[in-house]
Amino acid sequence: MNVYEDAATLPLPNHYAGKVRDTYDLNDGRMVFVTSDRLSAFDRAITSVLHKGAILNAIARFWFENTTDIVPSHVLSYPDPNVMIVKKLTMLPIEVVVRGYITGTTGTSIWTMYKNGQRQMYGHTFPDGMVKNQKLEAAIITPTTKGKSDIPVSSQDIIGQKMVDEPLWRQTEKAALALFKRGQEIAARQGLILVDTKYEFGTDENGVLHIADEIHTPDSSRYWVAGTYEERMKAGQDPDGLDKEFVRKWLVERMEDAYESPLPAITEEDRAMFSQKYQDLYQRITGKAYHPQAPEKPVAQRVMDNIRKAIPEAFLGTPPSKNLGHGL
Repeated sequence: MNVYEDAATLPLPNHYAGKVRDTYDLNDGRMVFVTSDRLSAFDRAITSVLHKGAILNAIARFWFENTTDIVPSHVLSYPDPNVMIVKKLTMLPIEVVVRGYITGTTGTSIWTMYKNGQRQMYGHTFPDGMVKNQKLEAAIITPTTKGKSDIPVSSQDIIGQKMVDEPLWRQTEKAALALFKRGQEIAARQGLILVDTKYEFGTDENGVLHIADEIHTPDSSRYWVAGTYEERMKAGQDPDGLDKEFVRKWLVERMEDAYESPLPAITEEDRAMFSQKYQDLYQRITGKAYHPQAPEKPVAQRVMDNIRKAIPEAFLGTPPSKNLGHGL
């Protein structure tokens, strides 16, 4: 197994390999989420970053535990640094993106559309004269559909086309804005600006809304350093960032088409830099240094062993796996 490309497949049912997470549906109302070290950008798998999976899991856990009063999460337990065992939900077919600033580089970012002349986006109207990275008057929701490509929609579209029932969508909007406000408050105490983020929501068997997947991680959110924001804005410079945007910029600088061009060479030094960025963000958010677990065994084997201990019933009749490789 190439540690930078593939994840070990565990002997669990209903495996789905996402760009970063491997999920397994246990057919009993529970799912296993394994967060790998894979790094993706522009809908492409780029490379693998040491400790990234465990860091993402730890950041998500930090935020899930600090927002339980707003909306419950789908997490049942954390048996391993890279793993969540979660409640299976009926997922909303919408990615709920909340933005506090006009910025971004992707085709669905409001800055990309704004600089191309659009003034009405996602059901919101924007005035002329705005500049990149400017703070919005209030946080807004800019939803997109889920699928091979994200399609911008408005709340009116979602309700009118019955993508989500109106009462549930209104509850989702309220929860998303409350989560974002809490995220901005906690980030501000750590000297950071939570700029924008993506949420995934679903309902359980009783129709109760839950936050799922991840929350306020650098893979789903944008963070800036608060202390230098005003100075860099006045100088016409992009803010100091601590999120996955640095990966997108790194790629854009080296490729004519970030979606189609061949990937540039990525060195061990590049991977080490990416890893340090993730470790720095963990410390900036939580106020604690990241201490990776001692490598007593290959990561994939450790993950397998810890899941087996947590849910042995899921492995009944399954022999112990061998040669799982050294990474995720």
